[in-house]
Amino acid sequence: MEFQKELDARGLNCPLPILKAKKALAELQSGEVLRIMATDPGSVRDFQAFAKQTGNALLSHAQYGTEFVFLMRRK
Repeated sequence: MEFQKELDARGLNCPLPILKAKKALAELQSGEVLRIMATDPGSVRDFQAFAKQTGNALLSHAQYGTEFVFLMRRK
């Protein structure tokens, strides 16, 4: 899937991946997609809750070894 911006949050623990994603999403236009890479296992739950609270769509999340990749669309 295409994305307009990428955020590398690997090595950061909660709540930093969410805070950095919030800032990155604010820089995007409505409908644009942000790709986030994280290593915090809690980030899966965190990004699901973040999407519900903000109305931004969590399009997908996948795990590759110890790395998690999320795609979020700005509302």
